[in-house]
Amino acid sequence: MEVFYNMDQEKELEESSGTSPVRALSPKSNTGRTHSLRASAPLLLIHTSRIAKPPPSSPAPPPAPPQNPSQAPEMASANAISTASILCSPKQGGLRRKGNQKVNFGQSGRRFAVRASAKEIAFDQKSRAALQAGIDKLADAVGLTLGPRGRNVVLDEFGSPKVVNDGVTIARAIELPDAMENAGAALIREVASKTNDSAGDGTTTASVLAREIIKLGLLSVTSGANPVSVKRGIDKTVQGLIQELEKRARPVEGRDDIKAVATISAGNDELIGTMIADAIDRVGPDGVLSIESSSSFETTVDVEEGMEIDRGYISPQFVTNPEKLIVEFENARVLVTDQKISAIKDIIPLLEKTTQLRAPLLIIAEDVTGEALATLVVNKLRGIINVAAIKAPGFGERRKAILQDIAILTGRAEYQASDLGLLVENTSVEQLGIARKVTISKDSTTIIADAASKDELQARIAQLKKELSETDSVYDTEKLAERIAKLSGGVAVIKVGAATETELEDRKLRIEDAKNATFAAIEEGIVPGGGAAFVHLSACVPAIKDKLEDADEKLGADIIQKALVAPASLIAQNAGIEGEVVVEKVKAREWEIGYNAMTDKYENLVEAGVIDPAKVTRCALQNSASVAGMVLTTQAIVVEKAKPKAPAAASPQGLTV
Repeated sequence: MEVFYNMDQEKELEESSGTSPVRALSPKSNTGRTHSLRASAPLLLIHTSRIAKPPPSSPAPPPAPPQNPSQAPEMASANAISTASILCSPKQGGLRRKGNQKVNFGQSGRRFAVRASAKEIAFDQKSRAALQAGIDKLADAVGLTLGPRGRNVVLDEFGSPKVVNDGVTIARAIELPDAMENAGAALIREVASKTNDSAGDGTTTASVLAREIIKLGLLSVTSGANPVSVKRGIDKTVQGLIQELEKRARPVEGRDDIKAVATISAGNDELIGTMIADAIDRVGPDGVLSIESSSSFETTVDVEEGMEIDRGYISPQFVTNPEKLIVEFENARVLVTDQKISAIKDIIPLLEKTTQLRAPLLIIAEDVTGEALATLVVNKLRGIINVAAIKAPGFGERRKAILQDIAILTGRAEYQASDLGLLVENTSVEQLGIARKVTISKDSTTIIADAASKDELQARIAQLKKELSETDSVYDTEKLAERIAKLSGGVAVIKVGAATETELEDRKLRIEDAKNATFAAIEEGIVPGGGAAFVHLSACVPAIKDKLEDADEKLGADIIQKALVAPASLIAQNAGIEGEVVVEKVKAREWEIGYNAMTDKYENLVEAGVIDPAKVTRCALQNSASVAGMVLTTQAIVVEKAKPKAPAAASPQGLTV
């Protein structure tokens, strides 16, 4: 708060009162000399003994005599305010401010209101036509990338343009100038994003399906069909088709199926397919694939085996390799506990037994301090025992869970939990785990072990998978997936290299799609690719339609039947072939027979390696039908009204633009 110090008023106060001077602080007036002071509280009276008086720049003028001499005594008595009277009145805010003296110069009493911008509303056919126009524009751009002969799309966003072949990336980059059309495009973006989140691939297929269902559905609604009944028919038909899809999907069998799924999802890039298959061979189906940018032109796969813990050695005196400053053990015994070890008597029996075995000892505890740590270091330096200690990773309940994972991974180790009454001093050699190899740096520890009981390890992984499926937390999902990967074999890091930044981004997107499609195939199996699965599923619609009673619901089943052929037709069109001809020929064949746009042949797509994950097919169908149902039941659309552009400023006289 800014207050002002008036020296003229102070002098007048001293002359009139004759008491201990109290300086009055008031807002700046038009007369007298003022000095600005900063106050931390809104008090207006401060005793002179607490403020140093600033030196005057010029002699102060004599006080002006009052116009009416009779008012002088009254003024003196009014200004004679003692310090004691101020201290006795804690609620008194100092001298009363006059009506025209305000510390806060803003206007207090004014009410502020937020006014919403004007909206534009469209009803019935106009709203549906605007949505359809936006949906068509975005679906046309995304559909160009569908199939092995699909085209690329150039995105000019920030910096240099990007050449991409990924449906969801294209969908997220498109914003239409017309607000109503952009609302329709946003619905397709939602389909692509939802499919990408749930299945990791199939975003282009979902967008094409959604556009076709919406187009046929709006045509029926405009003709007089009940949109609610049509939507109900669509939902029932899709539910029946998903059950049929689950029956016909077959599980992934071996490395060849994994390679085929990854190759197709990466745009028929066999190098990426081989790389994904090699990585999964090494880390297992429950492992984690991480994608990073490489500083070189080559794309490589690095596999980190074992369980990595983000804790290093407690003391650098444990180091066994001075050149690398790391601890390296082979066939080491492992003590796992959540207790703090500070007394040497707690671990003397254990040290004696491990010394007799001539095996290294790794201690994982909450902490090792005091004489216990000193004894371990001294015996290590004298060569009596080969030992190292690290702090337990994590915090709280998560720490206990990770320690249990380590105990299971290292075989027969028994987790010495304090809440179970288990003490370190009573631990026997038989209760220690065994690690085939241990590497400890100052920041991390890697444990490679062979679990004594594979059944116990698989049961632990199954338990974590169940927790993963039930959690809604993003953080918990990430941590559970990390624990599953560490128990199942490790983490594979794919380092992507390319000659240019544009090629690098496109390659990373393709590898990301291939990775997601591969894990989706492992989870729910595979079906014929190239849109053939949708074409063959359309033959199952009449049986579902017969179970429907309402005429408009049957109309919804017909819409799904016609829309299912759209992906296969578009793949053929992108390859330069008439789509309707291809669809009719595929309909007459068996389940696994379809059109291979890469070789321009009708063949067994599963044997040819043209396969799609069943999960991707299911999610694409579900999400497209869901958004289409919302559009069909839409009767009005409200968007923000475009503001008129401000006229350009006129050029100065004498200048021409």
